[in-house]
Amino acid sequence: MSVNEGSAASEPIRDARADEVSGLLVGAVDLHCHSGPAAMPRVLDHHEAMKDCAAAGFRALLYKDHFYLGVPHAVILEKLFPDSGVRLFSGLVLNNASGGINPHAVDHAASIGARIIWMPTLSAENHIAQLAGQGKTFPKTARKMLDPVPLSALDANGAVSDASKACLDIIAQADIILAGGHLPARELHLLFDEARRRGVKKMLVNHPTYIVGCTDEDIRSLIAVGAYIEHSICMFADGKSKKFGAGDLAHLIEIAGVDRTILSSDLGLLDNPRPVEGFRQIVRMLLDLQFPAADIQRLIGINAAGLLDLDTK
Repeated sequence: MSVNEGSAASEPIRDARADEVSGLLVGAVDLHCHSGPAAMPRVLDHHEAMKDCAAAGFRALLYKDHFYLGVPHAVILEKLFPDSGVRLFSGLVLNNASGGINPHAVDHAASIGARIIWMPTLSAENHIAQLAGQGKTFPKTARKMLDPVPLSALDANGAVSDASKACLDIIAQADIILAGGHLPARELHLLFDEARRRGVKKMLVNHPTYIVGCTDEDIRSLIAVGAYIEHSICMFADGKSKKFGAGDLAHLIEIAGVDRTILSSDLGLLDNPRPVEGFRQIVRMLLDLQFPAADIQRLIGINAAGLLDLDTK
């Protein structure tokens, strides 16, 4: 055996698909990154999340925290690291910490550059009932915080509340994203119908098959009023949060269609992959499912970029 042959034999076998996966990640957008600092322990902070995305060639990253407006972090980090190549964004979740479904908080968030407003998550009446009634678990804060006051987008008569309508008007005027948070499907139908009437153009359903409780028909109906359907990569990738398999993902994409589906990490939780690694796993899964490269790029980047008003040509 020659020296060259011996060297070649001793080299590790390279994963032939790794380069393909890495190539498809260039230009990706994560609309749902749970980096820290946060009341819930995280595997990485905002700076580390940005660096991971920059190394992978991501186009944009949007920070989400259940308790605070993340826009200042995004603005400062983008200014400090102008050569990262990653656009940074954030928004506000309308939980108790922000005053609930609070038009004043939405108005302030929009005025300093928030690109998304999430309806209640941890404070949603539906979230609280789901955890209490079905024995479901959810990541806990590092220390016990005040018990949440249950929130709904509807009033006592079952109609969209005045506070919700006021928030929708601000979101429409700012032309930013309305996300459903952890409201139940029945509320989302009423809220998104009202949002469309009031001029909201960008609507997003978060993890419809977890907490929200959407059926296939719910998904079709929400798309019909103009919503995008966001699936959380954490629920399909290897880790503590995994709940579904590749077949479930293929079915959900088929129901909504590639043009109306967005895959975001929803990662940052302990005992789970980092967000970019989650994207690597989901791209590999999509390739195994025989999705064309163009569809994968739309699912992990182009659709989300459009909601952020980034050039999608």
